[in-house]
Amino acid sequence: MKTFLSILCCMLCSSSLLAQTDSLVPQKPPRAETDLQQDSLRPQKKPKAAASNGISIADYKIISHSRDTVALDTTISIEKEYRYNFLRKDDFELLPFANVGQPYNRLGATLERNTLYPQLGATARHFNYEEVEDIRYYNVPTPMTDLFFKTTFEQGQLLDALLTFNTSRRFNVSVSFKGFRSLGKYQSEQAESGNFRTTANYQTPNKRYRLRAHIAAQDSENEQNGGLANLETQFLSGDPDFSDRSQLDVVLSDADNKVLGKRYFLEQEYQLLQRAQDSGASKATAVAIGLESYYETKFYEFTQTAENAFFGEAFLGEISDQARLKTGFNQLTATVSNTTLGTLKGQLGLYNYNYFFNSILVTNEGQIQNQLKGEEITAGASYENQIGGFKLKGNVQYTLSGELSGNLLNAAAQYTLNDQFSLEAKVHASSRLPNFNTLLYQSDYENYNWQNTASFEKEQVRSLQVQLHTASWGTLSAKYTSLDNHTYFGLDETRATQEQLDAGLENAYVRPFQENNTINYLKLRYENEFTFGHFALRNTLLYQQVTQDNQVLNLPDFVTRNTLYYSKHVFKKAMYVQTGFTFKYFTAYNIDAYNPLLGEFYVQEEQELGAFPLLDFFINAKIRQTRVYLKAEHLNSLFTPEPNYFSAPNYPYRDFVIRFGLVWNFFS
Repeated sequence: MKTFLSILCCMLCSSSLLAQTDSLVPQKPPRAETDLQQDSLRPQKKPKAAASNGISIADYKIISHSRDTVALDTTISIEKEYRYNFLRKDDFELLPFANVGQPYNRLGATLERNTLYPQLGATARHFNYEEVEDIRYYNVPTPMTDLFFKTTFEQGQLLDALLTFNTSRRFNVSVSFKGFRSLGKYQSEQAESGNFRTTANYQTPNKRYRLRAHIAAQDSENEQNGGLANLETQFLSGDPDFSDRSQLDVVLSDADNKVLGKRYFLEQEYQLLQRAQDSGASKATAVAIGLESYYETKFYEFTQTAENAFFGEAFLGEISDQARLKTGFNQLTATVSNTTLGTLKGQLGLYNYNYFFNSILVTNEGQIQNQLKGEEITAGASYENQIGGFKLKGNVQYTLSGELSGNLLNAAAQYTLNDQFSLEAKVHASSRLPNFNTLLYQSDYENYNWQNTASFEKEQVRSLQVQLHTASWGTLSAKYTSLDNHTYFGLDETRATQEQLDAGLENAYVRPFQENNTINYLKLRYENEFTFGHFALRNTLLYQQVTQDNQVLNLPDFVTRNTLYYSKHVFKKAMYVQTGFTFKYFTAYNIDAYNPLLGEFYVQEEQELGAFPLLDFFINAKIRQTRVYLKAEHLNSLFTPEPNYFSAPNYPYRDFVIRFGLVWNFFS
């Protein structure tokens, strides 16, 4: 708490000291979007003026890694209600655990690959980790502060604070920190994290040279309780003696896992040939060269003060598993941009990786090495152009040399007739080795040691997506995905006896596997909103069908979210209020189980969970640049005599709770 208050005080003091009076000349008209996500169901209103001297909200710009620029939005909307959570994004296809900062189980799948290279792993512990593509840059006429606050579960709070300012029209700096702590309702589930980010972007007066950079230092630590120990008698029975969830017995009381990461990123570009600045000139082509570099270290650790049969037998009494990954990337680019022919960029990159443990392990099954290290040389190209209402975009990457050898293709075509109609098609194809923790892992527990570098093949993903948007009928998207060599964690039934599985010791036999048969996945999603007076009904529907020989990709057939809400200005338009109910439901399925030692979900076929409703009531209000949020979560659990709601086997979903918070922007 002291840390959060100190940061808040620094933000307030800095805003007054760094006040500016000049306004920025926009380099590129920002899109009317909210938090870098377009409202596809209705046109956005133009932001109202926020300051004098010709400065408006539209002058405060947010720039993504792909250089999409949007204006700061201080309005209140149902989209922002959906994004007012720990991740600060719509979590429709996710199911959170009981405490803030814990893993999210999946209700829908996005299987496309964004990079050519395997990642560290511990994917269930990376939901809050910000990658290179997640960092935002800014350009503002005066210092701007953004504060996000929300209560958590017992003895803690969540704060995301940002300060950004321009020292000149061409140089911007931002400093932000997202931190939280939450004790949780159950025993041994305390969670805390800190995400520090600082960014800079600069452009010379003649606009030939531009630079942007960021530093990110992130950590996330969770106590791991392994789920409930006496599920039937203490939870499912609905016994009022256990309404205080801290009284329920849990499996583990001394386990902890954490993810740490540091990254240094620098991107530079110099224009050898500039496009004409005045409309009367004939120059229509620009040529630029660039260099993108970053260095990142990641660290995953699982610790336990004493071994536990829950994970099987151990070599040592005290458990300390540590996996490290160090990566470096340098990429040269050459860009040719023409007003008619579009923008073509060529890329040549060098990627270094070092994934390692402390020592080589010799077992009865053979030797397990302690390191995967090497270099990858890659080449690629990207293209972008817009001709009238048509927008084309694509990129391809290919590994020229290296043991990880992969390839990646993305292509998209969009046709926009007007604000009422747009049609978009996307194609994706990728080939990549699975994450490092499936290829090589070492642990103080005997059954958590493996090396699959010689047996695992590259995962193949191919997808086609079509999306149709109409202002009257909403947005419909259809995606078909085909997977080969799908890699997953599951139970090694050849090692476990039925008695051990019946005793709840399946976590001792979790290992990575590859599915040799093709998996076909169809995903249909529809969104629409109906309005009548001050009332509105927002619907999001998801239908999924998975065709597979073995049950290794488990998803619910149907997920729905329906929000009925009321919006109106009150108190002579001094306040804008939105209030309503959100109903969410998904059909029962073999939901993935969670393994705290690996920080991964694994496939299980014993329990079919789900088919329970989630009903929330919310009241949101906007006063000037401040948005206030109040929500009663899982309201219907008050009337459920026998709780049957779970985020994963042995991990109950959240009980009824009232939480509040705010988002506050202020300017100097």
